[in-house]
Amino acid sequence: MLIIRKMNILDIEAVVMIEEENFSMPWSKTDFEDELKNPKAMYFVAIKNGELVGFSGLWNIVNEGNITNIAIKKQYQQQGIGTKLVEEMIERAKEDGINALTLEVRVSNKRAQHVYEKIGFEGVGIRKSFYQQPNEDALIMWYRILEEGV
Repeated sequence: MLIIRKMNILDIEAVVMIEEENFSMPWSKTDFEDELKNPKAMYFVAIKNGELVGFSGLWNIVNEGNITNIAIKKQYQQQGIGTKLVEEMIERAKEDGINALTLEVRVSNKRAQHVYEKIGFEGVGIRKSFYQQPNEDALIMWYRILEEGV
């Protein structure tokens, strides 16, 4: 069974391990501690069989949501956990009056792009040299909440 809940301070060590496993320039423990104190930020964790297996983050910036990060433990990838985290962020964004969500994803990360597209995100542009180590462009993607059901 998969449970999605808000991240708390006790989750940070497991979150940092997943962050380090997935990203070439990972956020630190202090970064996540600061984010949990940020009133404009929402962070979630995915728990499967009692184990923290993924996390995601969202900033509310003037009624637009910026998805800051999503990561799943390598052995749990491709099981729909990332999709569930994004769907939870969409629901929470609606509750908070957020009109649209945006994110950046490496242009080479086709698997993540496919997941976002299945949910309803659309690629709208490129941020040149957005990522470092290695240097790579980012695809900018948007999800319009207000246009749902129209």
